[in-house]
Amino acid sequence: MKAGAWLLTTGLLTLTGSAGAQDLPAYSRLAASLDEAARVRPTSAPAALAQLDRAQQALDTLGPTLRNRQIVSGLTDSLSAARAALARTPVELQAQVQLARGLMRKALYDQTLAALSTGAANGEAQLRLLTRDFGLSGASAQATLSDARSGSLERVAWRLQRAAVQKVNAALRGTRPEQTTGSYLNLARATGWFTVVQDAPGTSLKVAQFGEALRQLTGGDTAALTGSLGTLRAGTQALATTLASPPTTRPAPSATTAQAPATGGTPAGAPATPGTGQAAAPVGAAPAGPDRPATAAVTGAAGADGAYAGLARALSAASHAELPAAREGLAQAEQALVSAPSSLRGASGYDRLLADVRGAQSRTALRPVDVQGMIGALGNLERAAAGQPLSGLNSMSANTARNMGGWVRVIVFLLLSLLSAAPLYLLNLAFGGRNLYWRSISAGLVLLLLPTLLEGLFGLFGALGDALNIGGLRSLLNVSLTQGAYGLPLWALLTAGAIGLIAFGFRGLCVQFGLLGRGASARNDTQDASLDWDDDL
Repeated sequence: MKAGAWLLTTGLLTLTGSAGAQDLPAYSRLAASLDEAARVRPTSAPAALAQLDRAQQALDTLGPTLRNRQIVSGLTDSLSAARAALARTPVELQAQVQLARGLMRKALYDQTLAALSTGAANGEAQLRLLTRDFGLSGASAQATLSDARSGSLERVAWRLQRAAVQKVNAALRGTRPEQTTGSYLNLARATGWFTVVQDAPGTSLKVAQFGEALRQLTGGDTAALTGSLGTLRAGTQALATTLASPPTTRPAPSATTAQAPATGGTPAGAPATPGTGQAAAPVGAAPAGPDRPATAAVTGAAGADGAYAGLARALSAASHAELPAAREGLAQAEQALVSAPSSLRGASGYDRLLADVRGAQSRTALRPVDVQGMIGALGNLERAAAGQPLSGLNSMSANTARNMGGWVRVIVFLLLSLLSAAPLYLLNLAFGGRNLYWRSISAGLVLLLLPTLLEGLFGLFGALGDALNIGGLRSLLNVSLTQGAYGLPLWALLTAGAIGLIAFGFRGLCVQFGLLGRGASARNDTQDASLDWDDDL
């Protein structure tokens, strides 16, 4: 087939056409960040979030060079869904990455073939990147480049399609009709790779069929999943048979439409796949299996309700020093804020709150009051959006949490705990330790200062445990009486004990000095006498 005719059937992605150069460094950065996010998520949600931030920056650069706006929208939705998946399990983020990478390859595949057909300057550079992304190396990669130089674009498309179909087949072979994370991830991988070859000649499958199989798997409908997997395997095998031999007069694939799995109506439990300009549906829970207990699907609602839900989970986790889980809740709150309606995003304080939520995810020794401050700020944001007056106390709480959290709080209370030893030392130095009443007063002061001592000492240990990712050390934050409501009765008991001891001590001194009791009537006779503070009565 002539190159011009081939372009007519394969090069037009949208009404504006697809010929044009992609920003290849941005593509590489986006791919690397997504892959790294999936790799580090099992050990560190904050590290995965940092990689997703880098991926978003790369997409902001890459997006304008992608001519298929449907794919751009799908990639944006996939990144949003990946952020939401941070609040749940690693496999859900990994599945979202597989779907996003499928869309990336589809965009690069279509634009590369279109660029080669028009003789664009960087067509070969795009093809080199594409062959690497498709796993072609050595003789296979060289043959693909040789076909491109000779103008055999049908053979270029055939080699790439064949490589993609092999990966779809391999992923489907690893998928079993059972609710396991392995099957979940393999089916997502198959969906991502099939996105590239959905328009290949000889295929009877649609991306929607892969999406339906994913919903069946996450929903536990293993009977229906068995039938769907049989259909997908048969269709993929038929396509592989079609691609077994090089093309002769067979037309190259039409790439006029980049279909992506629809997100509208995705039930909780199914992975949110890039749609056709719609917002990404929330990512539900991955399927239960032998390596993951069954849990209720988490609904990632957008807007204030979703932000409140994420902050509530963060507060619950922070209240018992489960800081990785708290950061996942903050990531969910961030995603809800990012997806909030324009009325909320345009309200005064939105940018400040979003920055606080993002900053708190990397804050060392996150404490419940930090999250409470953000909840108060969210309440003020709702009031601002509704045109209502703001709460001054909420604003003060948010500012305090923003400026006196993390290491600042640790250092302040460590210094106060060290300084609290000074009055106790001076009291003992001035009055000695033999007098019962002075010892009682000293013990009462110790009880009054004990909350500060606990906050300073165990706050430091907990912060070090969080920074070094040592769970046992981090859990020492729970010794602080400000960590949760359980500290209030303990604080009340300590205060009551301190009041009793100090009152007992001062009363004894008053009796000793004749200010109370039988000695009160003779105080004028003894007021000029020299008393030793340290004398025992």
